[in-house]
Amino acid sequence: MLVRDAMSTVVLTIGPAHTLRQAAALMAARRVGAALVLDPDAGGIGILTERDILNSVGLGQNPDTERTQDHTTNDVVFAAPGWTLEEAARAMAHGGFRHLIVLDREEPVGIVSVRDIIRCWAPVRQQVPA
Repeated sequence: MLVRDAMSTVVLTIGPAHTLRQAAALMAARRVGAALVLDPDAGGIGILTERDILNSVGLGQNPDTERTQDHTTNDVVFAAPGWTLEEAARAMAHGGFRHLIVLDREEPVGIVSVRDIIRCWAPVRQQVPA
């Protein structure tokens, strides 16, 4: 199975000036664990995850004043839609992260998470009533 079969195409995109509270609210509303951070001045794609927000709050930082730009991972490992799920899982395990931004021709087309991979590898079986 390939990344394109498992990835979510619902990609939340936010800017570097969003507060962490705004980012968290948008992520919660979309039910996603990560957001792409597009910074036109930096010229690249970053990622903000629920763990980044949790770490900030755990440090006592104010989510109403902290900006996503200060918590974004910018040295992102990207996946291609044609990668196997094994390749994606290996990249995540090697890098110690749970989300990969999926690029097709340099454009973001989705995000694949550990949860997405697990759903493909161990689908939930529906029980048939007796």
